[in-house]
Amino acid sequence: MVVVIVVIVVLLLIGLTFVLIRNSIIGSRNRVDEAWSGIDVQLKRRHDLVPNLVETVKGYAQHERKTFENVTQARAAAMQAEGPAQASQAEGMLSQALGGLRVVAEQYPELRATENFQQLSRNLSELEDEIQASRRIYNSNVQSYNTKIQVFPNSVVAGSGGFTEREFFEIEVAAEREALEISFTQPPPATAQ
Repeated sequence: MVVVIVVIVVLLLIGLTFVLIRNSIIGSRNRVDEAWSGIDVQLKRRHDLVPNLVETVKGYAQHERKTFENVTQARAAAMQAEGPAQASQAEGMLSQALGGLRVVAEQYPELRATENFQQLSRNLSELEDEIQASRRIYNSNVQSYNTKIQVFPNSVVAGSGGFTEREFFEIEVAAEREALEISFTQPPPATAQ
């Protein structure tokens, strides 16, 4: 009789542990999904701001057609991206294209002086900060979730429940990864012949 009670208690403890671990993993996964939706909202706001910025710059720099096409194509690709991996790549391309647009804007002081351009630039800068903050929250939640499903005994529950690792979100701009060439020497003066 005592053996039966001990077996029942052990089975109940195992069952309770399984339920608690599963619920913990589900809560962690839901925090990851919630954090991703925060990034998604910021990215959509960024995508909505880009056409206004392009149109404002276009009025001053009509001959910069290639730059505008790059921004437009990058925005379209970013809007179509699904999931962190695709979004990371597409948003990196959009950031790079926006950098080209900023270079064009720098060539037109009268454009930079307009209130509309200044407001759009401020909005874009604020959005970039919000995206970075949302990215940090998301990546922190992903790290916590991935760790939770990898440690024992959670890994057993996660494996049986079909819980899989999530990807981190990084916006990588190719120009940011390139090494800068810095020279502290001046080129030799040209000699007259």
